[in-house]
Amino acid sequence: MTLDYELTSSRPKQIGLIVLQADETLERDLRLLLPDDLEFLVSRVPSATSVSRESLQAMANDLTQAASLLPVGANLSAVGYGCTSGTAQIGAVHIASLIQAGILTPTVTEPVSALIAACAHLGVTRIGLISPYVASVSDQLRVVLADAGIQVTHFTSFDEPTEERVVRISPDSITAAAIAMAHAEDCDAVFLSCTNLRTLDVIERIETQIGKPVLSSNQVLAWHLCRLLDIAPQHPQFGRLFDPDADH
Repeated sequence: MTLDYELTSSRPKQIGLIVLQADETLERDLRLLLPDDLEFLVSRVPSATSVSRESLQAMANDLTQAASLLPVGANLSAVGYGCTSGTAQIGAVHIASLIQAGILTPTVTEPVSALIAACAHLGVTRIGLISPYVASVSDQLRVVLADAGIQVTHFTSFDEPTEERVVRISPDSITAAAIAMAHAEDCDAVFLSCTNLRTLDVIERIETQIGKPVLSSNQVLAWHLCRLLDIAPQHPQFGRLFDPDADH
């Protein structure tokens, strides 16, 4: 016997998220950062376990396919791509076109566009940049930021190419690096780059120590998604960026 049924007309707001195969952090962080009633649907894109400019560029070959694996019946208000250095290497405009070739969505963002928007929001023009990766991976990110009017006054790195080690860099190591940079260099804010780096739980601790905003890849991505969708984040404890009084 075939059962009768009705379709509900109400739908939650939905976004898509494309996460690197090697990433163990982004989904956990966005569950903490995004409003509880915002659904995010996840696809993965193949990524190398060791990060280089060549491996980052290679992700462009798989982005459309990864986007096409998001549910076609979903109503995705935006799609986020979760790679900071990959965005700088491939280019934000190209990433948007590759994703929109695979899934219908009006808006695409990623950590680089999100960082530029966050800096404008906070009035930040000089940042200290901390990366987990070997220095050459961040070269293009510095170029992209400079083109957007954001000067990287100092760069430092944990010099770690392997993702399974990046995700296990300790909170104390991240905190110590950020505090040392902020005290030594003339910058408006510190940016902790990489969606796989576990930064979320130390942002407020570092801000308290240095008296400046601390931004991270996952934090700015979640903030930018909320701004693009015109919704308010429900979890303001993750740094000055989420403070409504910080609007400039």
